[in-house]
Amino acid sequence: MLQCLSSSSCVRLVQTHRSTWYFLFLVLGYFLYLIFGAVVFSSVELPYEDLLRQELRAVKKQFLQENPCLSEDRLEKFLEKALEASNYGVSVLNNASANWNWDFTSALFFASTVLSTTGYGHTVPLSDGGKAFCIIYSVMGIPFTLLFLTAVVQRIMVFSTHRPVMYIHTQWGLSKSFVAVVHATLLATVAVTCFFFVPAIIFSALEGNWNFLESFYFCFISLSTIGLGDYVPGEGSNQRFRELYKVGITVYLLLGLVVMLVVLETFCELQQLKQLRKMFYLRKQKPQDRLAILEHDQLSFTTTVVATPSYEDKTRHFLGVPVLTSPGGDDPMIQ
Repeated sequence: MLQCLSSSSCVRLVQTHRSTWYFLFLVLGYFLYLIFGAVVFSSVELPYEDLLRQELRAVKKQFLQENPCLSEDRLEKFLEKALEASNYGVSVLNNASANWNWDFTSALFFASTVLSTTGYGHTVPLSDGGKAFCIIYSVMGIPFTLLFLTAVVQRIMVFSTHRPVMYIHTQWGLSKSFVAVVHATLLATVAVTCFFFVPAIIFSALEGNWNFLESFYFCFISLSTIGLGDYVPGEGSNQRFRELYKVGITVYLLLGLVVMLVVLETFCELQQLKQLRKMFYLRKQKPQDRLAILEHDQLSFTTTVVATPSYEDKTRHFLGVPVLTSPGGDDPMIQ
């Protein structure tokens, strides 16, 4: 008997707080996914890092042996200065000295990466004034960019998603949810083809030292606004039409970001995903003060209805004359 009561109470407790349990499982699954990613990245990349460290030590040792007049301390100071400049986007190599990081087209490309929160990190402000302006520019520009992208995506969604789905639903009589799923799949396929595969082929042709995988990797990292900065186009020493190339990349990033947001918004409007999201949300409940006001108003209305005098009582009170009634209810005079 006690086991039955306890099991029924547990089931009732779980059903009452179902969204809370779903949310806890969501948090647990997210942290497990983080740990899974850390394990995979560590196991894959750590051997390559160790191999690169060994190669650098071997090259450094060989260089010191071939140049005995140069001490290791002086070499360390030079390398430290060179790496510090490289972190700011300035290279000491002769073939990279012709490219400026802060001409107009490069600055335009930098501004687009700041406002889109991509932030490759290959070029950063050098002066204190530039750093201060970057903060002010980002504080005002990022919300402005979000407003701009939201307005653009909302207008595009009308023509790319809402009208096609409604037209097929009304003309062909198909289920609206089914049409929405097929449309979202086709839209995602077109977007991936036009903004991932095709640009990857173009980048692999224009960037001499990039293969297709590296080019596709750059497109994904850029349009997902991750922006690691390990691959940045237009930084080669023999890049032709570099200014025009930088402007084209800026346009590609902005258009690609808009298209990615349209695809994501299209998938978010699917009924299946809406139901999935509702599993983890808190249910909307009326505030206690609003319930109290409604109960008070209902009680006052009921009391008023009960206490309202009838028409006969109003007439008697107004005339001041008693109403004649027959004990049997059949007095002809009264009738």
